[in-house]
Amino acid sequence: MQQDAGKKDTILLLGGSRQQVVAIETAKRLGYRTVVCDYLPDNPGQYVADVAYSTSTTDREAVLEVARSERARGVLAYASDPAAPTAAYVAEELGLPTNPLHSVEVLSRKNLFRRHLHTHGFPCPASREVDANAVDGARLAQLARDMRLPVVLKPTDSSGSKGISVLDVADAASLDRALEHARSFSRNGILELEEYISYGFPRVVGGDVFVAHGEVRFWGLMSCLRDEELGGLVPVGERNPSGLTAAQERAVRSQIQDLVTSLDIQFGEFNVEVIVGPGDVPHFLELGARAGGNMIPVQLSDISGIDLVEANVRYAMGDDSMDVTFDGNREAVCTYVPHARRDGTFAGIELSPDIEPHVYRTVMYLSEGDQVCRFDGANKAIGIVFLRFDDVEQMERLLDGISERVRVRVQ
Repeated sequence: MQQDAGKKDTILLLGGSRQQVVAIETAKRLGYRTVVCDYLPDNPGQYVADVAYSTSTTDREAVLEVARSERARGVLAYASDPAAPTAAYVAEELGLPTNPLHSVEVLSRKNLFRRHLHTHGFPCPASREVDANAVDGARLAQLARDMRLPVVLKPTDSSGSKGISVLDVADAASLDRALEHARSFSRNGILELEEYISYGFPRVVGGDVFVAHGEVRFWGLMSCLRDEELGGLVPVGERNPSGLTAAQERAVRSQIQDLVTSLDIQFGEFNVEVIVGPGDVPHFLELGARAGGNMIPVQLSDISGIDLVEANVRYAMGDDSMDVTFDGNREAVCTYVPHARRDGTFAGIELSPDIEPHVYRTVMYLSEGDQVCRFDGANKAIGIVFLRFDDVEQMERLLDGISERVRVRVQ
């Protein structure tokens, strides 16, 4: 499969999903030769890249061999949690631009992340690691006995809010279901049981930041939209501005920079999820070692005028000349993820007359007639709708009941 690279530098991209195609296309536009690894035979990136390998992005040694044989000068795991440690491993082995492998592993595994937060004095809920194959619902109830209720059970190595449950341990049947749900999304068999974090600010703070030379230069803090009828755990969009007060945003920014410094992170885009608890104390849900999914970088590029996808590619290739400085703004925009509340056949999307004029871009993943599943993880999104409003007040009014204004028809 190897090609003559000619004079072009080669970038190795880990993952060729629909959301990752934009990184492959951007790398080609910048003049790089693109090699993609993705074991899924139907992912579209293989048709866009110059060279494609049917290699799992979590198989470190196999990806390292590809990088060596293709003489890669940079490695990028764009918008992929599972592939981020592989990218760091390969880059360290070959002396290519990367953040420390240990730090990327901490950010990619929730149990290691919680340990790091505790060790370095960050606000953090009480938590316990759970061997998924050595417990049942009764044992889980025992482990949660001295924890503040409710508790949250989650896989330590999944992304996109997959496998997460909020639990009342008095319900034994729900514990068994939650264990099975978490196991189904866990690769390493390690789960995290932790206390639920109470909200001071009513929404999860989300979005992305971009680090250059160890300093957060790009502040893309937004807040997450949730579908409460589906439990409210999976984001169904992001809105800007976040709605944080100035004091709350200062506290969140300070915690993020302190975390970046504690991990010796030097460059790259990172996905943020923070709960601002009582007393305006920020609590990290995660700092993902990759660009956010649901096209968050595209949304933030719209807001800022800075092409974050290009920045990801350039920095991965050792080109840190691109200025990524952005201090946020109050432009009223949001994304919305059309999704199904039940399994069935996708029969299209209907936009209400009051929301339709505000849609400026739509990206669809499915076509009418495709099968859809109840939305319990980012991988079950139907598409992304981008909206722009005249002001924050108008945005908040129209986001109230957004699932009825962007109606998904399921047969």
